[in-house]
Amino acid sequence: MRRRTFLTTTAVTAASALTTVQTASAATSLSLRLPALTGRWPVGTTTRALTDTRRSDPWDGTPNREIALTIFYPATVVRGHQRAPQLQPAAAAVFTQLDAGVLHPELPASGVNWGATLSHAYVDAPALPGRRPTLLYSPAGADPRTIGTSLAEELASHGYVVVTVDHPGEASEVVFPDGRLRVIEIGPDVQTDPVRSRLMMDTRFADLRFVLDHLSVLHSSIDLRRVGVYGHSAGGATAAVVLSHPLVRAAVNMEGYLDALDGELYSIARKPLLLAGTDGFRDARFDRTWSAVMAQGGPVRRVQVSEANHWIWTDYAAFAPQLESAGLMTPAQRAKLVGATRCGVPVVRRLVREFFQRSLRYGS
Repeated sequence: MRRRTFLTTTAVTAASALTTVQTASAATSLSLRLPALTGRWPVGTTTRALTDTRRSDPWDGTPNREIALTIFYPATVVRGHQRAPQLQPAAAAVFTQLDAGVLHPELPASGVNWGATLSHAYVDAPALPGRRPTLLYSPAGADPRTIGTSLAEELASHGYVVVTVDHPGEASEVVFPDGRLRVIEIGPDVQTDPVRSRLMMDTRFADLRFVLDHLSVLHSSIDLRRVGVYGHSAGGATAAVVLSHPLVRAAVNMEGYLDALDGELYSIARKPLLLAGTDGFRDARFDRTWSAVMAQGGPVRRVQVSEANHWIWTDYAAFAPQLESAGLMTPAQRAKLVGATRCGVPVVRRLVREFFQRSLRYGS
C-alpha cells in the first residue's frame, strides 16, 4: 500500500480538468499503446455498477456504497463494435492533472495524450457461449481500475471473464457507467494513521465481498465454480484476504503487505495463493508478513521478479518504455516506476495466467 504521495485536496473538478486538457491538446502529441493480446479469442467489454444499500460510504458520507466495475470477456465477433478507450475523456482529464506527475511523479506532467490510448476490447461485443472461469481485480491504493487494463484483457483473450473493481473515494478517478465522475477524497493520513488505514482496507474487503456475492448478476459468462482474485499493492492484500470468501478458489497478491499498520497480520485462508514481488520493492515488512503467511502452511508460493519495481504489475510496465523512448522519462525514472527489465509485460502475464490455469484447472 506504500505510495509516494497522496492528493491532499480534491479541489480539482472534472469540468476544469477537461477544459485544461482540451486547451492543451495540441501539445500532447504522444499516444501510448497497450501491448497486443496473445490469446485465441477477441475480447468484449462492458461496464457495470453495484449499490450496497447495507453500507454507507465512508469517504463522502452518502447512505449507500456504490462500486464501479469493468468486465472483460471472450467474444465471438467484434466487427461493428468500437474499441474501448483505456480512459474515458473525463477520467483522462483528471489523470492528466493528478496521476501524471503528482501521484506518480515519474510520469511526465505534459507531452502525453492520456485519453488517446485504446484497449484491445470491444464495447458490448457478443460473448462467447458458455460459462468461463472468472477473476476479480483490485487495484493499488489511489490507482483506478483502468490502470490494470492490459492484464485484464490479456486474461480475457485466454478465456477468462475478468471483473476489474474500483474503490470510489480512494481511487484517483472513477467513472460510473452513467458517466458520473468521482475523484479521490481520501487524505494522506491513511499512510500513517492506523485507524484510517484500517478503515480503507476494511472498505476494500467489503467492496470485493459484495461484488463476489453479486457475481451471478453481472454477466452471463461467469462461472461461479471457478473464481479467483488478483490485485496489486493494497489490492493484492485485498485479494489475499477475500480468499476466505466461499466462492474464491485462488488468489494472486502482487506486492501487497499482509498486515495492518499496527502490525496485526491479516487472516488468510489456506487456499492457493501466489505472493508475487519485485527486487526493487522488497523490504523487511514484506519478508516478515509474507513469511508469516507461508509458515502457516497450505498451498502458498512466493516469486520475485528481478530488475523490476512496484508498478510493473500495471499498465505502466507497457507505458514506461514508450515514454523513455520518446524522451519523456529518464532511465532513472523508469527504474523507480517499473524497473529496468525489458520483459515486464510477458513475465507478469505468464505468472498470473499460469497460476490460475493450475489453481482453477483451466487450460486456454
